[in-house]
Amino acid sequence: MSSTVKDVMTTHVIAVRPRAGYKEMAVMLRDQRISAFPVIDDDNKVIGVVSETDLLAKEALEGTVPATLRSLTRQHVRSQVNGVTAAELMTKPAVTIGPDKPVTDAARLMFNMRVKRLPVTNDDGKLIGIVTRSDVLSVYSRPDAQIQQAIAQDLILGTFLCDPAKFTVTVKDGVVTIEGTPENATVGRDIVNDARHVEGVVAVRDRLSYPPPEPYRPVSLF
Repeated sequence: MSSTVKDVMTTHVIAVRPRAGYKEMAVMLRDQRISAFPVIDDDNKVIGVVSETDLLAKEALEGTVPATLRSLTRQHVRSQVNGVTAAELMTKPAVTIGPDKPVTDAARLMFNMRVKRLPVTNDDGKLIGIVTRSDVLSVYSRPDAQIQQAIAQDLILGTFLCDPAKFTVTVKDGVVTIEGTPENATVGRDIVNDARHVEGVVAVRDRLSYPPPEPYRPVSLF
């Protein structure tokens, strides 16, 4: 079974309230050795995220000439330049994820949204954890022997009901090589494609010997 966000997330989360001040947050980022934290309301619901980038916007742009400020068309950036609290500096809405989502969904969301971490929220939007890029990548620490077992027994035998003795599955540093002769090309390609989604797999090398296609025989209607 593939890992879900709750399997890899951290439940000890450093978060701030909307009224937290700039200096307080800058010190927290340094002392806690983190690069961002969620902003939560009085009901512990995530309403935004404050990151180093958000704080740096004020440091970099504050005090610039008025013409520069007028050129900042994005309201969020103008708010960051003048902001002194988490509510004014945070990026909103926050990009969050649920605890039961697959780790692959978290990875895809981080990549598409260009974020380094995702607050994890329950159905009510309340903060219950945080998942980072390193947490997501931890699935690749799965031992090669476990990956081999998952493909040979759980996938080839359990899912496709094929005799695993007809296949040779080797795994080296997460790279899977599958050899053997499937009963037909469709089954072979499906095995290879599904193997790519087995947790911990880095890549799959298809070394199957596919049976030749059956010759076309026209069907007589008379």
